[in-house]
Amino acid sequence: MAYRNQTPVHFLVRIRSALFMLVYSFMGIVHGFLSVVIGPFLPFERRYNFINLWTRASLWLLRHLNGVKVELRGRENIPEDGRFVVMSNHQSQFETFFLQVLFAPQATILKRELLWVPFFGWALALLKPIKIDRSKAGSALKQIVEQGKERLNNGVPVVIFPEGTRQSPGEMGEFSVGGAMLASKAGVPILPVAHNGGDCWPARSMLRIPGTIIVSIGPTIDTEGRKTREINDETADWIEEEFQKISGEMGFPSKSSQQPV
Repeated sequence: MAYRNQTPVHFLVRIRSALFMLVYSFMGIVHGFLSVVIGPFLPFERRYNFINLWTRASLWLLRHLNGVKVELRGRENIPEDGRFVVMSNHQSQFETFFLQVLFAPQATILKRELLWVPFFGWALALLKPIKIDRSKAGSALKQIVEQGKERLNNGVPVVIFPEGTRQSPGEMGEFSVGGAMLASKAGVPILPVAHNGGDCWPARSMLRIPGTIIVSIGPTIDTEGRKTREINDETADWIEEEFQKISGEMGFPSKSSQQPV
């Protein structure tokens, strides 16, 4: 069942997608409320695990209700000390959930508006994300570097989606330099991640389409003594090349819009 090539979606898939949204939303409201009430009284790691119960439940529901399987590759490439920056392509909410569970605890770079969403955003704020104002590029970069270095020094990895906004299935956008700059300033490596999450959980759609999402973690990219642009380009190149490989395995030709930055 392929969304990327506009194959007609079966009626049962639509029904299960709607059911997912109902259960997912209900769980989010209830758990978000509990997180806001209970979370502030828990130590950070226990708070992180408690708030992530909704994330884990959503991924379980995605697999067992909607038939979406996940294949993880390259787990052995993850550094043990937590001092690294994860950079991933961005297609849906799937990768924000999956990476939040895979790298736990973590600090996510996100737009501050997300923290205003009732319950969900309030609970998210308790996880100490790095919030930025995307309308002010200069101050946003400063916030990423200053807050990111603090998290990394405490052994908490930082996760960033350098495209900024979710892309359509099969496409990639321009990479911002924030993640590469943070890694360079902090003297830590970048851990690149590529995936095809949009094929099963497309952005701006209620559909949850049966299939396999491949999440591929690459070897770390060294940043010591290197320029930010060079680091960013190497990371973007690896992610795009790996994404194209995944697309080929799924039987799709990739459509890249990646531009030099």
